[in-house]
Amino acid sequence: MAGLLAIGVAGAQPDAPPSASADAFDHYTLALTWHPGFCASRRSPPRECREPRLREAAGEGFVLHGLWPSRPERVAEAGVSRRQWRAEGCFGESPRPDGGFCRAHAPFELPASLAARLDRAMPGRASCLDRHEYAKHAACLAIAPTDYFATALELLAAVNASAFADFVVIHQGGVVARNDLIAAFEAAFGEGRGRALQLVCAGRGNRRLTEVRIGIRAAALDGFPAAGSLVALRRGRCASRVRVTAVRD
Repeated sequence: MAGLLAIGVAGAQPDAPPSASADAFDHYTLALTWHPGFCASRRSPPRECREPRLREAAGEGFVLHGLWPSRPERVAEAGVSRRQWRAEGCFGESPRPDGGFCRAHAPFELPASLAARLDRAMPGRASCLDRHEYAKHAACLAIAPTDYFATALELLAAVNASAFADFVVIHQGGVVARNDLIAAFEAAFGEGRGRALQLVCAGRGNRRLTEVRIGIRAAALDGFPAAGSLVALRRGRCASRVRVTAVRD
């Protein structure tokens, strides 16, 4: 993960030259989709929800949505608010072409092994989600696609290997308390670290789990999932009790 970590570390070195810290930022948000909930919440389910082979990884835990750097220093200095950066990202500098996600960026020439892993772990790649995520969140920060996706896959694997992911998988098909999800996260990643988890829900009353987002310090990315690598995010808007849609619901 060194290719990504260098950007975050630059911001932590006060004597670094401006060119080294121009793209420094505080943290990443790792966005992971609970695929059954996402698909159940869509009125017109995309291809990755309709084709069984694209849903295989959903039976193993979360799937990849994206990895989002927080607002870089140079962007803040240009007067871009945090809210605007979250909404536009790199598209604030290079507007996304009209049309779907496939217009956001040219296809990637990734190593075959990485491309195969990404195909499985990111079902949305069938709808060009990978192109959109990279173009919006990394292209303007001089992060190479190979580094970006390889790092995101490592982080996803760490989450899916945790007791938190086990808790969600075990409770799929049922309804769980929002606070129990947070408690399961703290049991896996560190007591008192629940603020690093943002729960995302959809449907009537925000009762269906669709995604989890985890805040990770840029300068401690290689230490994830240690408790000290986590950083607080904004609170989510899920109801007090949340449905965890099952793969075959």
